[in-house]
Amino acid sequence: MARRPNYGFEKRQKELAKQQKKEEKAERKRLRKEAGGGEGELFEGGDEDAGPEDDREGDGRGPG
Repeated sequence: MARRPNYGFEKRQKELAKQQKKEEKAERKRLRKEAGGGEGELFEGGDEDAGPEDDREGDGRGPG
């Protein structure tokens, strides 16, 4: 199997994007904390980690 010619460059770009995303998330978390947001409060906007299971109501056992 042939390797892509710019594999190292592509990998580095992906790592940089991932690191930037982590830093942005940490910054948002820090700002929420400074604003007095506790763990039990609801926040505006979507959380990137929130999946579709977070939007469902009930106990998760299905319909009925």
